[in-house]
Amino acid sequence: MIQQLFSPSVQHTLDLVGIFVFAISGALLAVRKNFDVFGIAVLAEVTALGGGLLRDLVIGAVPPAAFTDLGYFVTPLFAALLVFFLHPEVERIQAGVNVFDAAGLGLFCVTGTVKAYDYGLGLTASAALGLATAVGGGVLRDVLANEVPSLLRWDRDLYAVPAIVGSALVVVCIRYDVLNPVTSGLAVVTAFVLRLLAMRFHWRAPRAWHRRSTAGGEEADG
Repeated sequence: MIQQLFSPSVQHTLDLVGIFVFAISGALLAVRKNFDVFGIAVLAEVTALGGGLLRDLVIGAVPPAAFTDLGYFVTPLFAALLVFFLHPEVERIQAGVNVFDAAGLGLFCVTGTVKAYDYGLGLTASAALGLATAVGGGVLRDVLANEVPSLLRWDRDLYAVPAIVGSALVVVCIRYDVLNPVTSGLAVVTAFVLRLLAMRFHWRAPRAWHRRSTAGGEEADG
């Protein structure tokens, strides 16, 4: 099914762009954590490829694409090298990097869902793996950097929710047999726009209702 949505060359190019941008975010966190060049490379690789690796292992698509396509493995290394030498300049265009990151999020939640379905998973499981494809690398990045994963923190703009929406739209389209390049593109754009709006207006998920405990020195909610 995924071959029907994008031609192989277009799919490959989009994958590499998404991988590159995700790798940039991993490498930048490594620099902020004062990691050495090896740590920068590891965080770039894990951020870029972690979600896809997890998906492929779960669905049995082995060896994973990250190990059968040299471009998938080398692209994060190039991003790590760029950040290693030019991280002050890259930090200055962080807003632009975030936009491309949002685009990668939208793309990967859709392609991840479709690939999981192609391998025989049900609709709900496919959507879950679409989400994992989009955010899994970021979770692994934060864990390796000894940080609470961003998508679990209330003080971060919505990240997982746009991916959930994108994956959900895909499975709805599959369910009603209307998944095609147009509808899949709309799912990508929807997740992308939601993420941009979340960054622009600082949308955040609600915390527990009538929360009595304090966190970070703040007053408890009433």
